[in-house]
Amino acid sequence: MSTDQAPKGRPSLRERRRAVAAQEIVGAAESHIVEQGPHALSLRAVARDLGMTVQALYHYFPSRDDLVTALITKAYDDLADAVRTATGAAADEPDLPGMIVAAEGYRRWAIGHPERFQLLYGAPLRHYHAPVDGPTTQANRRMSEVFARELFRGFTPAQLAAADVRSLSPEFMARLKDLSPASGDPSGEGTLPPPATALMLSVWGYMHGMVALEVFGHTGFLGAHQAELYRMAMRNLLEDTRRRIPPAVE
Repeated sequence: MSTDQAPKGRPSLRERRRAVAAQEIVGAAESHIVEQGPHALSLRAVARDLGMTVQALYHYFPSRDDLVTALITKAYDDLADAVRTATGAAADEPDLPGMIVAAEGYRRWAIGHPERFQLLYGAPLRHYHAPVDGPTTQANRRMSEVFARELFRGFTPAQLAAADVRSLSPEFMARLKDLSPASGDPSGEGTLPPPATALMLSVWGYMHGMVALEVFGHTGFLGAHQAELYRMAMRNLLEDTRRRIPPAVE
């Protein structure tokens, strides 16, 4: 059997080498973003750092968009892992709701990786178009699932479907049916009811907005108290959100 062949179901030597090379390229591109910012990403500079030609790099990533997609997907995955790790260690603070723990995990990753956070949520890279329902979308959904689970833990689908979102139009509620994060339903049935999706999007926007203000330096005047303000805001947000969900019917 050729050294490039492998038993069925196992990657061949060539495929494994290709995967390692692709990881090295992504790692070099991440380093470039950390040093120069996402808008300065240059395939030529990445190739030079690795001692390869741009033409050789294109064998692994046929276009700049392909490399950017890999970088964004990895950033979302790393952010989701950080949030999962935070919720997994929640036993250290048993009185802190899981949603607050998840939100603080999100914040810590963002302020620890500001350039990669900017890649995800800063000004869009010029001429970049993420593939429709591609790996970046799937990675973002995986992170959303964690927040949906922690935000609505303990509530039934019937309670979530009856959440108070009376100000929303029927047209918007219909649109929300297509946006419900897969597996976000704490019942495990697969999707959230539209009212719960509306609440989650509102929570995420508030949470993300506070983190973005901090990452981009707009709340630096608070110094170390930024974490304290954030925790207070997240507690208030969680309490307000859960007040909109009716109690379970006995």
